[in-house]
Amino acid sequence: MDMMRAMHISPENPMLAAVVDDLATHGWSQQALFLPADLVRALAAECRRRHAEGELNPAGVGRGDSQEVRETIRGDQIQWIDPGQAEACDQYLAAMDQLRQAINQGLFLGLEDFECHFALYPPGAFYRRHLDRFRDDDRRMVSAVFYLNEGWQPQDGGQLRMFLADDVAHDVQPVAGCLAVFLSGEVPHEVLPAMRERLSLTGWFRRRGNDPF
Repeated sequence: MDMMRAMHISPENPMLAAVVDDLATHGWSQQALFLPADLVRALAAECRRRHAEGELNPAGVGRGDSQEVRETIRGDQIQWIDPGQAEACDQYLAAMDQLRQAINQGLFLGLEDFECHFALYPPGAFYRRHLDRFRDDDRRMVSAVFYLNEGWQPQDGGQLRMFLADDVAHDVQPVAGCLAVFLSGEVPHEVLPAMRERLSLTGWFRRRGNDPF
């Protein structure tokens, strides 16, 4: 399967249906091979290229004027993605839009757009337990994390740990091609310390906010 075909995921695709069913039933979903390997490798290469050229910056916590870099909370480096920057990124955004439409059809969440960034965790970096929805902004409805790490082993760390009902923990290994999706305001989670460089695309499906502008 080539990258061009990744743009045209059918709304009836069983994997999209599985994500929607999982969200409805559990509030989260994990799909082992969401996109083809050649697209995954192209996305990883794009992330590394941007990092080598100094385009990724330390991520902050908070939002607006209160945002600040606090490496004791999170240590990843990020760059936001916009359409038209790279073919591989456009392919990924197209696939995410197909998922957005499937979620809307199945769950009626009124998701209007998708924002995402590359995230690179250097060795030793982590992200403390948190929720993805801001206290003063409820637009983020569904989080989506897509992993780009070939040959990842459990001893490499960097697992996404989701805290589910009754605070039961579920760990997602950040292996290449894996997609984790969960309700942004309902699933606390953290990133465990990574022992090697860890790459992902982290994003959020958003509904319309209360601001009329």
